[in-house]
Amino acid sequence: MGRHIEFDYDRAIERATQVFWKKGYSNASLRDLLQAMGIGEGSFYNTVKSKKNLYLECLKHYNDTVTKRRLDALRSGTTSREGVRAFFKAVLDDLDNPKTPQVCLLAGSWSTDVLMERELNRYVVQEMQAFMRVFLERLEAEKLAGTLPKDFPVEVAVQVLLTYLQGLFRVIRMLVDRRQVERQIEALLQGLGL
Repeated sequence: MGRHIEFDYDRAIERATQVFWKKGYSNASLRDLLQAMGIGEGSFYNTVKSKKNLYLECLKHYNDTVTKRRLDALRSGTTSREGVRAFFKAVLDDLDNPKTPQVCLLAGSWSTDVLMERELNRYVVQEMQAFMRVFLERLEAEKLAGTLPKDFPVEVAVQVLLTYLQGLFRVIRMLVDRRQVERQIEALLQGLGL
């Protein structure tokens, strides 16, 4: 018979997610994780088994909360133009929140240490593809409805948006003024015809 979990698992995963989000996969030590989760090594190994498994659980938690909220914003607008702007607003709101690190946990997972782990690599690639599909579907629907031109390059636009987003997460600490970032985003969207 399996052991009963003697701690708040969801809360522990939320706290571990914060550690990975701030420090990255390799820089988060087991000691950091145990301290944040408020558990001992025995509970850790009996429950999550390894740092890799914990990271995978944290990525899932992040995608079920943060990524979901951002993609819900993308889907929220009446038009794709409104949805894309709502998406970027949700990203900037997260970046403005002093309780959240100024990076995306999934974007931070595009690192050698994470991608070398086969199971983590598979999950990160699948989630990034799913993320891109949401953007593609949103813009394709607008193109079919006639609110975007028939020759609108949906795939290229999505690739450019996601490339910008990845870059934004890399340089956000140097961009002090949210208005500066909002102007960049608006120029990018207008340049793409969104």
